[in-house]
Amino acid sequence: MRDTIVELVRSLLLVVGALFPIVNSPENIPVFLDMTSGFPAESREILARKIAVDGFALLVVSVMIGTHILAFFGISLPVVQIGGGLILVAAGWQLLNQADDKPSAPRLTPPTSSALSRLAFYPLTMPFTVGPGSISVAIAVGANRSPRSEGTWILLSTAVLGCVILALSIYLLYRFAEPLGRVLGDTAMSIIIRLSSFILVCIGVQIVWNGVSALLQSIPVHPG
Repeated sequence: MRDTIVELVRSLLLVVGALFPIVNSPENIPVFLDMTSGFPAESREILARKIAVDGFALLVVSVMIGTHILAFFGISLPVVQIGGGLILVAAGWQLLNQADDKPSAPRLTPPTSSALSRLAFYPLTMPFTVGPGSISVAIAVGANRSPRSEGTWILLSTAVLGCVILALSIYLLYRFAEPLGRVLGDTAMSIIIRLSSFILVCIGVQIVWNGVSALLQSIPVHPG
């Protein structure tokens, strides 16, 4: 019994500790505020909730059956890193080169529910919040399950509980992004957005390089 509890705690800390710094990255806040410029507070709250739910679903699936999904489609984890990293580079580059004088007037009508759902999943959930980095880490955590017979239910329970904790943290991060933006001011937020966009590009390049390096290492070397 004691060993089971220790394994549960260890697995929970592994899930939360490995993914929390990635999904709650500070540069997500200015990106969220920039992409929802002119949205009413109610719409941003709905988006925060939808991003948390979508993020929970992506993380749970990645931890639980991510390796099986990749195996079914014949996709290796380095390929996922390369493809996701390129998406992150493209998104960060677009934010980095957008005009500074983009109009931020309030919208005449709030966005529709379908528009919020689309925006919540792409790009706010994927790739900005639960991107290729967090998905690859989640898949690696799921692959690190205990070899003992109870390892499956331990992984299931800790994956669900850990992802619930992460989803709550995602919700709080975006729910209170607007008050934080008001405290910082427009000039500071503009600077932070530029820095965050550059960081996103660098993160994307790093993820691509990690995937390329793993693929290169997998190439068999035949002695001459």
